[in-house]
Amino acid sequence: MASDKFRFTTITAVVVANMVGTGVFTSLGFQLLDIRSGFALLMLWAVGGLIAVCGAMTYAELGAALPRSGGEYNFLSHIYHPSAGFVSGWISSTIGFAGPTALAAMTFAAYMLSIFPEYGGVWAERIIAASLVVGLSVIHATNRRNSGGLQLIFTLLKVAIIVLFIVAAVVIVDLPQPVTFFPSEGDLSVIMSSEFAVSLIYVSYAFSGWNAATYLSNEMDNPQKTLPGILLSGTLIVTLMYVGLNFAFLYSAPIDTMVGEVEVGYIAAEAAFGETGGRFTGVVLAMLLISTVSAMTMAGPRVIQMMGEDFPLLHILGRTNKHGVPAIAIYAQGVITLIFIFSSTFESVLVFSGFTLAINTFATVSSIFVLRWRQPDLPRPYKTFLYPWTPIIFLGLTAWTLGFVVINRPVEALFGFGIIASGLFFYWLSLRGSQIVR
Repeated sequence: MASDKFRFTTITAVVVANMVGTGVFTSLGFQLLDIRSGFALLMLWAVGGLIAVCGAMTYAELGAALPRSGGEYNFLSHIYHPSAGFVSGWISSTIGFAGPTALAAMTFAAYMLSIFPEYGGVWAERIIAASLVVGLSVIHATNRRNSGGLQLIFTLLKVAIIVLFIVAAVVIVDLPQPVTFFPSEGDLSVIMSSEFAVSLIYVSYAFSGWNAATYLSNEMDNPQKTLPGILLSGTLIVTLMYVGLNFAFLYSAPIDTMVGEVEVGYIAAEAAFGETGGRFTGVVLAMLLISTVSAMTMAGPRVIQMMGEDFPLLHILGRTNKHGVPAIAIYAQGVITLIFIFSSTFESVLVFSGFTLAINTFATVSSIFVLRWRQPDLPRPYKTFLYPWTPIIFLGLTAWTLGFVVINRPVEALFGFGIIASGLFFYWLSLRGSQIVR
């Protein structure tokens, strides 16, 4: 029934909530290790937004032409080969959603414990993060009304609070930090440097989630018409918020206090509003991460569900409850997320996830050229704006970033390639004794 579908506003909320989460509240501290120019730092987020918008416009055409849930898994299976789709789904189900969900939950716990340090400790952080994941998994495994309503409320609160934080920081701070936000001599060389390119991985990770709507295509009304608007509006909203939020961080807090730190939002809030105001704002920022964990718990399992429907060996993952919700897939992703929480460090998951997800989206955006060549007569309710330059910009900037990561962070790159290889291995295993359903 159409009334049981997710609405435009709900899916847009999923896109916004998937994007606005761990990355923007944590990555500035890592970027400051190598870059100290205010202009170059804001340019990082503007370039990241350009990449995301170009990717979203390309995905909009793919999603409108191939309207089935599953995101990259659906696109690459159809355009290239089922093995390519399986590997993409493998990436999404193992680290694409479980990894970022773990990071968001870990950041939520880190913010809460920085505000209440007397309850701190590694195990306290892990238990708080795990409890959040388990609680949201249970809610999203019930029905779409509970799931969508929870998501919309938390996302609206998130957007409102971030805008309020930006305005309040600018108004209340009497003595802004001596950071230059206009271009100066040497900024161009910084922007063209390997440090800028590697920092873009953190930014790209923060923007990951702009494609979230494509994972829910089966569960929205008229996806051919609504999907492009959802992807573009969600991505543009987040780009503006990201630039504004990082401006507020740099405007309010001394750079030296944020270098290498995870809780940059709490540090900036304390600098802007004092200790008491900082603690209150820190609690609020921590609560915002609930919607991020919620959105990823909502979108990611749809990839696992599609793989379960297509591969008989994994059929149990494709089952849905009486409300059509893939409860088993939701719990499966929850278990993988808990493994990340209890076994990995924050930065290793961040760089590793960002690199591997960039490869996944690179392959998907490239596929638009293949689809247009192989199926020129396929109905396309939406065509990518400024094609072919839009996907070319995305591919060029992403390739530039990936190249520098391979050179400067080879260990994380090797782990990313290892995930891809393991996906091919499991694809081979899935074909043994079962035949793919076409």
